[in-house]
Amino acid sequence: MFHSRSIVITGGATGLGFAIANALTPQGARLTLLSRRTDNLDIAVHELRRRHAGADIEVQSVDVGDPIATSQAIEEVARRRGGIDMLFNNAGVMREGRFETLTDNDFQAVMQTNFFGPVNVTRAALPHLRAAGGRLINIASIAGLTGIFGFTAYGSAKHALVGFTESLHYELLRQGIKVHLVCPAEFETPMVAELDSYRTPENRRHTLTIPRTPLEIVVADTLRGIRRDRYFIVPGGRARLAVLGLRLVPSIVRRLGERIVGKLERKHPV
Repeated sequence: MFHSRSIVITGGATGLGFAIANALTPQGARLTLLSRRTDNLDIAVHELRRRHAGADIEVQSVDVGDPIATSQAIEEVARRRGGIDMLFNNAGVMREGRFETLTDNDFQAVMQTNFFGPVNVTRAALPHLRAAGGRLINIASIAGLTGIFGFTAYGSAKHALVGFTESLHYELLRQGIKVHLVCPAEFETPMVAELDSYRTPENRRHTLTIPRTPLEIVVADTLRGIRRDRYFIVPGGRARLAVLGLRLVPSIVRRLGERIVGKLERKHPV
């Protein structure tokens, strides 16, 4: 599945992107990691080569929110690598807070990276994925399947990404491109560590109704789902159970959320 494949991972220098790269490197994948920050890319490639002798890894610095720069970067990657077989749209940013405290810039930054980023990268990579009969993997979130206190910006972007991926699945069905939608619950990453430093109590409690999924489980279940050609992948048993509840008894899940948030808002009134 992954051996000798040219695989691009956005947000590949840290967090889940790096963890996926770390899992794919010993399987013989030919990886290209994309990120805005060259220092993080340098650290990532050094660490992966230290862990895996003979690792085939390249890096490309680009802001995926910039469509022109993204198109140029993807074309350069395809030229150097002789094509693109698989794309992980993983790059993301978070902003959390009550709607009235989030600025227009917060909404624009989150949408630019979390939604328009995958749109830009997918548009640029699509001809190469079509030529390879490749795979597109969009990393969304359970926050893209339901509302969560404090995530009016982040959740909106992830809902948009879910809708984009759902529609693209049907459009690419007869073009030989497999599409995968991955919706994890919260897991440990540098982005979540930053979120923990300022998040509202309501967001913390509401989000962690589903306990954090260990990062290694997110990676393993994601790659297993891809191998098994599953379109919809929810890593972690508890997260899958929660998503089942969202689909079967949404009104009960909503009432549970209302109860959790209501108790905290009485303790911490606005």
